[in-house]
Amino acid sequence: MKQLMLGNAAAARGLFEAGCELISSYPGTPSTEITEEAARFKEIYCEWAPNEKVALESAFGACLAGRRAFCGMKHVGLNVAADPLYTMSYTGVNAGLVIGVADDPGMHSSQNEQDSRHHAIASKVPMLEPSDADEARRFAAMAFEISEKFDTPVLYKMCTRVAHSQSITEPAERTVPEHKAYEKTISKYVMAPANAIKRHPFVEQRMKDLEKWSETSGVNRIEKAEKAAVVSIRPAGYSTTDTTVQSDKVGIITSSTSYQYVKEVLGDSVNILKLGMVNPLPTDMIRKFADGLEKLIVVEELDPIIETFVCGLGLKCEIHGKDMFPICGEFSQNLVAAAFGRELPQGKKLDGVQIPVRPPIMCAGCPHRGMFYALNKLKVTVFGDIGCYTLGSVAPLSAMDVTLCMGASFSGLHGWNKAGGAENEKKSVAVIGDSTFMHSGMTGLATIAYNQSNSTVIVLDNSITGMTGHQQNPTTGKNLYGDPAGRVDLEALARAMGINRVRVVDPYNIAECEAAVREELEVAEPSLIISRRPCALLKEVKHNPPLVVDQDKCKSCKMCMKIGCPAISMKGGKAKIDATLCVGCGVCSQMCKFGAL
Repeated sequence: MKQLMLGNAAAARGLFEAGCELISSYPGTPSTEITEEAARFKEIYCEWAPNEKVALESAFGACLAGRRAFCGMKHVGLNVAADPLYTMSYTGVNAGLVIGVADDPGMHSSQNEQDSRHHAIASKVPMLEPSDADEARRFAAMAFEISEKFDTPVLYKMCTRVAHSQSITEPAERTVPEHKAYEKTISKYVMAPANAIKRHPFVEQRMKDLEKWSETSGVNRIEKAEKAAVVSIRPAGYSTTDTTVQSDKVGIITSSTSYQYVKEVLGDSVNILKLGMVNPLPTDMIRKFADGLEKLIVVEELDPIIETFVCGLGLKCEIHGKDMFPICGEFSQNLVAAAFGRELPQGKKLDGVQIPVRPPIMCAGCPHRGMFYALNKLKVTVFGDIGCYTLGSVAPLSAMDVTLCMGASFSGLHGWNKAGGAENEKKSVAVIGDSTFMHSGMTGLATIAYNQSNSTVIVLDNSITGMTGHQQNPTTGKNLYGDPAGRVDLEALARAMGINRVRVVDPYNIAECEAAVREELEVAEPSLIISRRPCALLKEVKHNPPLVVDQDKCKSCKMCMKIGCPAISMKGGKAKIDATLCVGCGVCSQMCKFGAL
């Protein structure tokens, strides 16, 4: 029966249908729901790993044991998993191994617009790229078949729009292939230099074989123009000077959501080479497609990877790509229509719609707010990290100076203090979340302890992975399914790593936070402060009644506004609390000198 499915849910369904038996992932928007949806199938064991490297290595172990395995992450997570990935390209697999990576053009929830196709090319691993939910489902099964047929891990590339949009798909039954017995093969799986050097030629030949396969497998397809039309082309930043050409002389090479936008704008009036496998690219198919065309246009988000490849083929037709489309940001129907001098039908136009601005802000009752207010008050330099607490950089708190990547805050502060000495040590701290600390912050703490920088670091422990929607992590004592699991004791771990000064504070108590930071900055040794209170949005957290404002006592000083709580506003010159948002944390009442709250 056909169903309307979210792209990530369809991907999970495809993994189920393909007989996948183990999934190890690290949550990262926009990829998170693939693993969460897959966990609904009792036939698949699913888990959250501490980071993407560990997740991929765990999935690799499962595939060696003869079970089809999957590992999911977002694009920046693939950087963390790159170390095992590049060598897995040499070892190959036993049962199928698929690595899901979700790119984020437009940076809806990311710190960069990295194009994961570069990793596929550099690691010499095939990459599939679905363009809608149905392909997300079908390509998951295809990825396992390719993995086993060509003895390779397979990259399965989603993007925000495919992951988080819905389209029609028709689920199929689950088929579990016969488990593959593991055979000890030192020359294949032990990547010492003497063995690895012999595996490299295998990798090169495999890419040639994959390219030949992609030419005829149907993963890439040519759609011939059916309607005669005139197509306008606007190079050089959508100048008003159009070049026109008959549609049967125009060819478009595209993939993923760009394909959907091209179809919406141009329909079947142009020739389209729709790519489902974006690495390796099909040389012969592209040559055949381009034969007889006057203009070949590559429509791809982010980097000109397909365009660069096509330009290197010595084709006779004129090639366009990034002279028509931007290298930055996410594409849309409007953008594609503008590049071809077209007007979208009235019902499809997206421009002119006024969407209310909703600036990002920490939730009412967020346990990080009190600590960030204390840090802002103390005027310290703050090395931040990746998480919902990154919003501590937003006004009015503005309590963060640097955010680089997962786990970078502790090690960044260490280098800052080693370079700047006492002048930096007395007025600088680093913050990191509990999940991110387990992901890659531990090694930063290890270098502080081992190399003895006088660094004050803070773990913002809200008892969950908040930024991606409340996933468990090794500090929560629960696994992906919410069942009891091993729990990392942060205090004991820090002491075991060589940090002697460890203390816990309640971030709802601003005075306590301020005093702790002041005291630890004054000592001449490394110290760890754990700011501990559960996320206010957790179901098990019991809230106090909402606060109210005594209008007679309120002096309109706006001190309560300095914490940036969305539950507080000024109405008629007086503070007002939204009872539907307030969780009664009491942080704002500590700001008021007149007892109005």
